[in-house]
Amino acid sequence: MTLPKDAFRRFQEELAALDKEIEQRAPAPKEKKQTAKQAALNAMERAKQEFLALKARHNLTVADVVSFFPEEEGIAYLQSLIVQQAEAKPRRGRKPKNGGASSAG
Repeated sequence: MTLPKDAFRRFQEELAALDKEIEQRAPAPKEKKQTAKQAALNAMERAKQEFLALKARHNLTVADVVSFFPEEEGIAYLQSLIVQQAEAKPRRGRKPKNGGASSAG
């Protein structure tokens, strides 16, 4: 026994409507809550990306950016950059290939 086509279509449409209704009622899956450290890192990364985009769009230099802020803040920013560079782990270079020729005999 086969059902008429429009009865079958109506049944499928009702099922689809119920599925949509269930999806709308179901709460959206909650994202895992970020830790404060992760949130700060994400905020810094987002700010960095925005800054780089502005820098590229307007051809800004570090001097342009520093001059935007009050003098004290600009100086403090430059000092922090210098400290970060000084504290950064120095890159290990390759050892020179002497082949033991440096020892005088």
